[in-house]
Amino acid sequence: MANEKKKVFDVSLFKRLLQYIKPYKLVFIISLVCVIGLAGFGALRPYVLQQAIDKHVALKAYDGFLFYVIIMLVLLLLEVVSQLLFIYYASWLGQSVVKDIRVRLYEHVLRFKMKYYDKSSVGVLITRTVTDMERIADIFGDGLFMIFSDVLKMLVVGGMMFYMNWKLSLIAFVTMPIVLFATKIFQKYMKRAFEEVRTEVSNLNSFVQERVTGMKILQLFTREDTEYKKFKTINERHKKGWLKTVWYNSVFFPIAELLSSITLGTIIWVGGIGVVMNNTATEGDLFAFIMFVPMLFRPLNQIANKFNTLQMGMVAADRVFKVLDTTSQIDDTGTEIASEFKGDLTFKEVHFSYVEDEEVLKGISLDVKAGETIAIVGATGAGKSTIINLLNRFYDIQKGTICIDGVDIKSLTLKSLRAQIAIVLQDVFLFADTIHNNITLKNPNITETQVQQAAKDIGIHEFIMSLPNGYQYNVKERGVMLSSGQRQLISFLRAYVTNPSILVLDEATSSVDSYSEQLIQDATDKITKDRTSIVIAHRLATVQKADQIIVMDEGRIVEKGTHDELLKKEDGYYRNLYEVQFLKAEVV
Repeated sequence: MANEKKKVFDVSLFKRLLQYIKPYKLVFIISLVCVIGLAGFGALRPYVLQQAIDKHVALKAYDGFLFYVIIMLVLLLLEVVSQLLFIYYASWLGQSVVKDIRVRLYEHVLRFKMKYYDKSSVGVLITRTVTDMERIADIFGDGLFMIFSDVLKMLVVGGMMFYMNWKLSLIAFVTMPIVLFATKIFQKYMKRAFEEVRTEVSNLNSFVQERVTGMKILQLFTREDTEYKKFKTINERHKKGWLKTVWYNSVFFPIAELLSSITLGTIIWVGGIGVVMNNTATEGDLFAFIMFVPMLFRPLNQIANKFNTLQMGMVAADRVFKVLDTTSQIDDTGTEIASEFKGDLTFKEVHFSYVEDEEVLKGISLDVKAGETIAIVGATGAGKSTIINLLNRFYDIQKGTICIDGVDIKSLTLKSLRAQIAIVLQDVFLFADTIHNNITLKNPNITETQVQQAAKDIGIHEFIMSLPNGYQYNVKERGVMLSSGQRQLISFLRAYVTNPSILVLDEATSSVDSYSEQLIQDATDKITKDRTSIVIAHRLATVQKADQIIVMDEGRIVEKGTHDELLKKEDGYYRNLYEVQFLKAEVV
């Protein structure tokens, strides 16, 4: 691993990146042709100037001089056109490749297990899909082709210089190894600096995203000053990372410029003596070499600069490919498509742990008949919500089986399985969109008429219509324009309108007011009728009508039965819960 980190350029990573160019071969070829044109047309101009000076200006023979002027203008025009086409097509290619990688990355991330998101930073993932992608685009627009163009130009210019006057060209070639050595050292240190910069950018994005999301908590507990100091520390590290790149640039480029100037001065001195005294060079050679030297050394500077861009892009590509290489998807190997469930549920000796060797469910066995409403109760951490996560295959069990209508859920396609199960969660998430879109999630099969009828069934149509623009009211990010009770009602309607075969209410009334809770209770009675329903709740008043109550404690089922049956058990777990919650509430 240490050797890999020290590599200046990862060839295997670059080859992998080039695979995304295949759909755009024609544009790639056009860009290469433009690059070759830039090198060729640029190198020919000094040669034409040398011919014009030696054959006409030096001899004071101006017949035909105009011809060379026209050639230089044509070459200049061709160089401009090549540059224009190159900039456009190289940038177009970069953005097209990035579009494909970003789509593939997003599709990949959409299918990650919940376990991946439990351990991953949202800010880091945002950096990968946005900022890092732009750095990859720069590989093609400012990195790869420009480096190729500069190298090609150096080779062509070097060849032309040697062909025209090998003695003067040797002066330039002597300093080249020094510049190349300095460039190699520069690239090595710049890669390290850019890796540090990308790490700090991810840290910065993650920190800001998390604090902005939790701003209410920060202000509620007056943590503004503390978080401000933390931000300053992270921002300082980010600044230091960038300053390293600035320092390396400030050292390298003046050295390269100094060597270029020394080389040019030496050529003028030696060439001038050769013209005046030894006749080893012509006036045209001298003028041509004055043009050639910047053309030879400037690409070196540009290569170093563009290599910086390439390095940043490669570091970003490495990070993106690491996400793409992450195998955290649920195995969607099922072939059966569930069009509709009757609703028979079976959990048989189910064992599950989020963390290895720390079981959350310890051999759960459970049978639910189609159309039944079961309630699962127990203390926090007993494993209630875990059962729902496993039913939807957000996580896969370690042992046992889970069947619906006698079919193992692993043999069903994920899409068809989850399409038949609707869940109302305690923590409601709404998108920055209209109420209608938050209910349908832009499912074209759900019409506005269906939404409004479902809202009337539940009894919240009037509430929605009282808002500005009704169903087209924008609830803003995370639904901040609505109260927690109103958000819960929208979430309930979102589950109801899909007409699921199995309905799950996970603490669905825990954060609503008494009026909203009554609305949900009335709606629950309607939509759970003849439909398999699972109700998870701390508040036992919400589960008394259940056909069966499952009592859990520390990952095990400790009691089963109806409300009346469980109350008859002396020192029963459920009875103790009921007495603590319900009877004391009556006294109050």
